[in-house]
Amino acid sequence: MDQAPVADMKFETALAELESLVHSMEDGKLELEASIAAYRRGMELMQHCQAQLADAEQQIRVLENGVLKDVDRNSLEAP
Repeated sequence: MDQAPVADMKFETALAELESLVHSMEDGKLELEASIAAYRRGMELMQHCQAQLADAEQQIRVLENGVLKDVDRNSLEAP
């Protein structure tokens, strides 16, 4: 199976693949070598997602002049 380079993936794509890997590992139907490969790929995907979330948080800090503010969830809810 040809896998896309993790570094080139969008957050949503990486997260979807990570969820799929976790599901297949939880099913217990993978052979040992395939499980190890899935674990390695999953760790790479997880680190990539965490880095993208950290970057997004940093961008929000910049937009908020260095102060990360709590979100007022009541203002986000539809009427």
